[in-house]
Amino acid sequence: MWIDAEDKILIAGEKLMGKNDFMKSENRRLNQQLLFTAEIDKMADVMRQTLLINKSRQENDAEHSWHIAVMAMLFSEYAIEPVNVGRVVQMCVVHDIVEIEAGDTFAYDAQGNVNKAEREKEAADKLFAKLPADQGKMIRDLWEEFDAMETADAKYAACMDRIQPFIHNTLTDGHTWVKGKVDRKSVERRAEIVKEFMPEVYNWMVSNMVQAVEKGWLAP
Repeated sequence: MWIDAEDKILIAGEKLMGKNDFMKSENRRLNQQLLFTAEIDKMADVMRQTLLINKSRQENDAEHSWHIAVMAMLFSEYAIEPVNVGRVVQMCVVHDIVEIEAGDTFAYDAQGNVNKAEREKEAADKLFAKLPADQGKMIRDLWEEFDAMETADAKYAACMDRIQPFIHNTLTDGHTWVKGKVDRKSVERRAEIVKEFMPEVYNWMVSNMVQAVEKGWLAP
């Protein structure tokens, strides 16, 4: 495995590898791309609050990003505006890269969200600078567009980011809702972008919220 020249990581729980283990090419741009490719493998170590649907463990950022990228290919017909699905998929796979440095912040953790933007900006400055400048800018632009939720593509990507953990909660006995003592109004606020941009899907979410309250997964 290649790793960032500034880091050392444990491979398979046994061997500590460092910068001297990276086999450099004669192409600096290629080296940057390879090192960044190794860096983003760390997304698999960033654990989220959401359970896998089989309830065996928490999902990680890499799994979440893949999941919403595939979802983006499926649900565009319910968006109120046309979207570029290819661009949305790109946003989905890069939107959580900053959490390699900033960590995952639970959506309903008010205190944790206070400095989230600052932490993630610092992470973006560090991570995207590892790439060749043009590619670093490309990925950062996608990340910033996703975060701003102003374009149709970004709104649709944000919907996927809201719907996926919602689906997981409906199929895992409201795991994160129960754990976080979440109420229905908080879930509704989180889903505002879905209500705006994918109203038919939001109606399905409302039906599930009603059921979740009835089952005690969500506070009224």
